[in-house]
Amino acid sequence: MIPFLDMKSVYTELKPELDAAYLRVMESGWFVLGKEVEAFEQEYAAFCGTRHCVGLGNGLEALELTLRAWGIGPGDEVIVPSNTYIATWLAVSAVGATVVPVEPTPTGPNIDPERIEAAITPRTRVLMPVHLYGEPADMDAIGALAERHGLKVIEDVAQAQGAKVRGRRTGSLGTAGAHSFFPTKNIGAFGDGGAVTTDDAGLADRLRGMRNYGSKVKYVNVERGYNSRLDELQAAFLRVKLRKLDEWNDRRRVLAAHYSDRLADVPGLGLPRVPQWAEPVWHLYVVRTKRRAELMEALNSAGIGSLVHYPIPPHLQQAYADQGLMPGAFPLAEALADTVLSLPMGPHVSLESADEIAAAVRSYMVRSGGE
Repeated sequence: MIPFLDMKSVYTELKPELDAAYLRVMESGWFVLGKEVEAFEQEYAAFCGTRHCVGLGNGLEALELTLRAWGIGPGDEVIVPSNTYIATWLAVSAVGATVVPVEPTPTGPNIDPERIEAAITPRTRVLMPVHLYGEPADMDAIGALAERHGLKVIEDVAQAQGAKVRGRRTGSLGTAGAHSFFPTKNIGAFGDGGAVTTDDAGLADRLRGMRNYGSKVKYVNVERGYNSRLDELQAAFLRVKLRKLDEWNDRRRVLAAHYSDRLADVPGLGLPRVPQWAEPVWHLYVVRTKRRAELMEALNSAGIGSLVHYPIPPHLQQAYADQGLMPGAFPLAEALADTVLSLPMGPHVSLESADEIAAAVRSYMVRSGGE
């Protein structure tokens, strides 16, 4: 069996360091907002190239609390991708603002800057690009739009920790970057976790109070805050993993290149196309085929896991039925939802396994006639 995701190998590789981190926290007797969180915030800010990092409970709250800190609410519009995981939209809805979906570029998964400009109105306050599958969005173009229209930009970096645009890391390319440390991410905790990176000292200071019931001094609550705190144990684990992140991302790049080489001429199979200015980190390796269900079944029969990210775009989810958006409203997102398939990807997938996976994909697609 080749699983879609191998979580056990992470612990196997880092067992001594992770066990030491566990013992360090347990023996300290301090489990919430202590030295491990503070150290991780400093180290992760340095990694991303920002002045500040604020550890939070999860990636969704990183998006939501940033919007709340900026005063975004009813009557405001936030431009989001039509092609994304629903969390991006949920953060906007949670503050009472209006989601304004924008389609991806014709050749990639990420939001199209040219379409963003057409969607900007006098009510637009924030642009929220997502770096989907580990491929960064065109942040230079998006940043130029934001500057021209006086808008804030929050990057959704959940799938792209360590990716770069023209040499600069994601999380440092907007007004703020929202990060998820869900266990499946390129750097993941062993549970939930999140953070916001920013150069804005005022935003960072506000978030530190908001995450802790609106309090930075015990029992002094300056606003009606929230409980969204990265805990000490997860921060300690993340500090260990952070030291391996660049190496693990390099392993993903080698694996992605291997896939692309082995699958280059497979009929009826669309492969990822990376812009020259982007340095992706391959959170996912996503192919496209009109025969997805059949290919998945063929892979499953061969003992190979695969997964669809994501089968239903946000505008067609029941959660957003009140928007009245029918099939055909966002055809590019819908086409991706109907055809994308993620192959096993991660720092512990061997090139031998990749050869087996590619051979199984090729075998089925050739048998099917590549339709």
